Amino acid sequence: MPAPDVVAYVRAALPEPPARVLEIGAGDGTLAAALREGGYDVVAIVPQGGEGILAVPLHQLEEPDGAFAAAVGVTSLHHVDPLARSCRRLADLLEPGAPLIADELDCDRLDERAAAWWLAQRRAAGHEHEHTPAGFVAEMRGHIHPVARVIDELEPWFAVGTPVPGPYIYRWHLDWALRPVEERLIAAGELPAVGVRFVATRR
Repeated sequence: MPAPDVVAYVRAALPEPPARVLEIGAGDGTLAAALREGGYDVVAIVPQGGEGILAVPLHQLEEPDGAFAAAVGVTSLHHVDPLARSCRRLADLLEPGAPLIADELDCDRLDERAAAWWLAQRRAAGHEHEHTPAGFVAEMRGHIHPVARVIDELEPWFAVGTPVPGPYIYRWHLDWALRPVEERLIAAGELPAVGVRFVATRR
């Protein structure tokens, strides 16, 4: 299940149920299930599929144009490939005025301080890693899209709201109770805010 603040953020930006919602990169399906319990008609997709989740990449989803009143991408848009084609397909799938609600990890903001803190928390919880902070940052930047590139690909079809940075590391296989600790470290300038949220509206 996504962290409670993530679920609250998504629900606050959605139109009223029973709107038809596309969830991109649905993971284990728990967010889709929570939205369905709230009365939404959710189509959840991820290439590998799962219970209640269609096994299809975004650019290959067969639905009529304008089939959805909203879309949600929680730490998924940075993995979407091919990115440009997928963003264009997403634009076709959404009706005019529909929101795309994004919650992302921005690899451009990720640095060795953030990586070292995450690795330390993982080790404290009993999970050993071979990565060094520098190696971890390089690996992440090598295989996911930065948020700036995602936004560049969305902007021909979406009015993208101002991205809002915030905490993210606390929910990256850690204890959600670490959120206020991470927030204090960000406020003190000791950690970067590697989380980014924005809402983009289909033109």
